[in-house]
Amino acid sequence: MSPFNAFREGGLSVQQRIESFFDGLFGAAGNPWRHLGALGFYFAWLAMGTGIYLFIVLDTGIEDVYTSINYYTHEQWWLGGILRSLHRYSADALVAVMLLHLAREFFYGRYHGFRWFSWITGVPVIWLVYASGIGGYWLVWDKLGQFSAIASAEWFDWLPIFADPATRNFLMPESLNDRFFSLLVFLHIGIPLLLMLALWAHLLRVSRPNVFPSRALGWGSFAMLLALSLAKPTVSHGRADLAVVPTALDFDWYYLFIHPLMYLTSPAGLWAIAGALTLLLLVLPLLPHRKQEPIAVVNPLNCNGCRRCFEDCPFTAVVMEPHPDKPGHELARVIPDLCASCGICAGACPSSTPFRSVEELVTGIDMPRQPVSKLREEMERKIAALAVSPKIVVFGCECAADARRLESAGTAVLNLMCSGLLPPSFVEYALRGGADGVLVAGCREGSCAYRFGTQWTEQRLRGAREPHLRTANMPLERLRLAWADPHESGSLETALNEFRKHLQTLGADEKRPRAYTRRIAHHG
Repeated sequence: MSPFNAFREGGLSVQQRIESFFDGLFGAAGNPWRHLGALGFYFAWLAMGTGIYLFIVLDTGIEDVYTSINYYTHEQWWLGGILRSLHRYSADALVAVMLLHLAREFFYGRYHGFRWFSWITGVPVIWLVYASGIGGYWLVWDKLGQFSAIASAEWFDWLPIFADPATRNFLMPESLNDRFFSLLVFLHIGIPLLLMLALWAHLLRVSRPNVFPSRALGWGSFAMLLALSLAKPTVSHGRADLAVVPTALDFDWYYLFIHPLMYLTSPAGLWAIAGALTLLLLVLPLLPHRKQEPIAVVNPLNCNGCRRCFEDCPFTAVVMEPHPDKPGHELARVIPDLCASCGICAGACPSSTPFRSVEELVTGIDMPRQPVSKLREEMERKIAALAVSPKIVVFGCECAADARRLESAGTAVLNLMCSGLLPPSFVEYALRGGADGVLVAGCREGSCAYRFGTQWTEQRLRGAREPHLRTANMPLERLRLAWADPHESGSLETALNEFRKHLQTLGADEKRPRAYTRRIAHHG
């Protein structure tokens, strides 16, 4: 293994253990490590909402803004002061979750293949977030804002883009006027608008983007920020004075660390560091990676235009077009560059049912590597080979805990590309074909490599999403779901053992569905 891959695998192991720890505290839905992207949007909304209020109430002018913001910070602390602190701390939290989200996606390897566009468009977001935050400190125009503005001017002066050095504007107090303040306002409004545009592009190829955390996680995060705002309110430094060099500043290291870094190195050194890191992020998708599996294939003769594959695709890779041979009908089409080769669309197709009495099961949309027809044949063969009761069929997931190690004389394992590839009717088919129980395994919520594999599978099996499991004659006590990430193989084995004990208490024939023998007999 190369040092690069060893580093990524090591980081992934640490990441997964952190996620498991927080799962135990908050559950998957409330685990902040599994919803960093949604938290990033949430903190951005908070920063923008509080920023709009502050912009409305503050007096404009290079001399008036400091007095105005101090009034709202101290005299109207119960509203203006709290909102100012929420504005600052939500912006800091945005940086923290943005960098953690970047690291998480990197360690999970989600930066190449069909994800390259989202990764590349995320790089400008980093620059725009920092530009927005740094510009906000200038707008206050206290000693910290003065220091940041001068340091930024020195940094940009290294570039040969200005006829006169920008730092000349800060040589004397009379060098600045209200036009400078107007420029700061323009930047602090314009850059966040560009940020919103960049975030729109970042999510352009993502279906149903998660831009809001769960209610519990959202309120918990807000309570944390509010408590911090009350415990340590944000206050201004002294009024900016170009005749005096600011000293003893209380730094916001989330945003302003670049200034000490520049003085520690040089303007050229800081540009080299920033450029190298940006270039590294941009070239990551171009590095050699494992070849992607063949994409989903549509069979026009079996596609009825039901739109289920279109609705369930996590990456908008399936589009609906007018059927060329059936006026008034639609036909699914797969966009190759967007397809993740996950098979979730095949699991959504109504023609993927194994109860169809045909020798070759051809579905409306299928995966060349693991077609539904082969899955049916493999399941029939493995059920027939089971010799120990209770006989259990396990549908595993290649991206989750390794289910193949569970194979035994009483357990048949069918490992899927993603749990979302499983058509719900396969559960009933397995029980009618001789299995005593079915265990469906997959990634934990928030860990699915294809975003919705776990969610759609659970909803289909619970009857909340089409195609759903028929429960009229289906003994649900013979079905068990087990979500476990790759490092949690032990918990998957425990779930299987507990399920086996549960089936033993039911008995082999109690509440079994009527056997379906015609297909089994036909294929031996």
